[in-house]
Amino acid sequence: MSTPADTLHPNPAVATRLAHLYGLARNRAVDLGFRPPYLRLLRALGDPHLHLPPVVHIAGTNGKGSTLAFLRAALEAHGYAVHAYTSPHLVRFNERIVLKNKTIHDDTILTLFDRVMAANAGAALTFFEATTALAFLAFAQTPSDVVLLETGMGGRLDCTNVVPRPAACVITAIALDHAEHLGDTLEAIAREKAGIMKPGVPCVVARQEAANVVNPVLIETAARVEAPLHLHGRDWQDTAQDVPALPGDHQRDNAATARQTLLTLSDTLKTDSDTIRSAIAQTTWPARLQKLDIKWVPSGWSVWLDGGHNLAAAQALAAWVTHEDTLLHLIVGMKADKDAPGFLAPLAPCATSIQYATLPGPHHAFPGMRPWDDALRHIVTHHDPPARVLITGSLYLAGEVLRSCPQP
Repeated sequence: MSTPADTLHPNPAVATRLAHLYGLARNRAVDLGFRPPYLRLLRALGDPHLHLPPVVHIAGTNGKGSTLAFLRAALEAHGYAVHAYTSPHLVRFNERIVLKNKTIHDDTILTLFDRVMAANAGAALTFFEATTALAFLAFAQTPSDVVLLETGMGGRLDCTNVVPRPAACVITAIALDHAEHLGDTLEAIAREKAGIMKPGVPCVVARQEAANVVNPVLIETAARVEAPLHLHGRDWQDTAQDVPALPGDHQRDNAATARQTLLTLSDTLKTDSDTIRSAIAQTTWPARLQKLDIKWVPSGWSVWLDGGHNLAAAQALAAWVTHEDTLLHLIVGMKADKDAPGFLAPLAPCATSIQYATLPGPHHAFPGMRPWDDALRHIVTHHDPPARVLITGSLYLAGEVLRSCPQP
């Protein structure tokens, strides 16, 4: 049996711990909620989630990671020490946890993992519970100015939502995804995401594609919990018009949301407009319309990578595609639990050809798949440049590409 891609790590000791962590994940179904074993673990660790620097808590369907990346870049440009927690990772587990502006060190992972497992004392824990507890412990014992905390799947019942009073909350674009866990309507999903709102804590809401459906839910929740709401289109507009380094109109929305969040935090974290603009213009975030440098691809071709995997992401990608006349070829890999026809609907009409790529692990969505690099060789051999190739459909696929072709 091949080693699961998520557990791959150049450090054998870390790889062994990751195999244990992912064993926890595979032994349990997804279970949203503050389960007693998780809460007991946090208590055993000294409740690290109650001893954090100011927290910015970020939920949403699309754009969470990019918005966090813009926030991190801007805060670091102002000289702040930043902790960050994101998921999933693409190449190495370390990517999930940033301590004082640096990706967590292997030795720190090993020390904290052993503390978490000892404190857990063999209780039935999930992967995300263990990883979140580890991150909280790392953040609590390392001084910094701010924690950027991204939810996992939901919001209301997400493991990260035990922080009682963040400095601010952020809700990015909401779309249909993880419907089997969060609900099969936008209203239901918005209600779950809105569950991060806290009394007296400002909540910045990004531009919503389905604002007529999503915003009433957010407005009602904010009023009920008495959370000051900063709603795009009602309370704020994108007047700065920052130009992000990350391609796509959707990244302008994410950059604007980051800027508005920083304005909302101005009493806690002092920032200036020019530094924010400069940081946004230089922010990078892997597998978000990332242009790849692959040495063996002939001249005249450009290869792009994006981890989008739902309809809203596909619509954003289609908008990017239509900005240029250059022909597009698609390489798509998706898990079977995703809506593959829905994802392809806006993209397929833009494509000259489509190849289906295998993913790490089982449960693929497509028949007739091949490894992504075989698919790419087929395209550049059988079609003429100039043209673009977009590899998309899964962050798991994105991780596989980046592991195979490390980028500068």
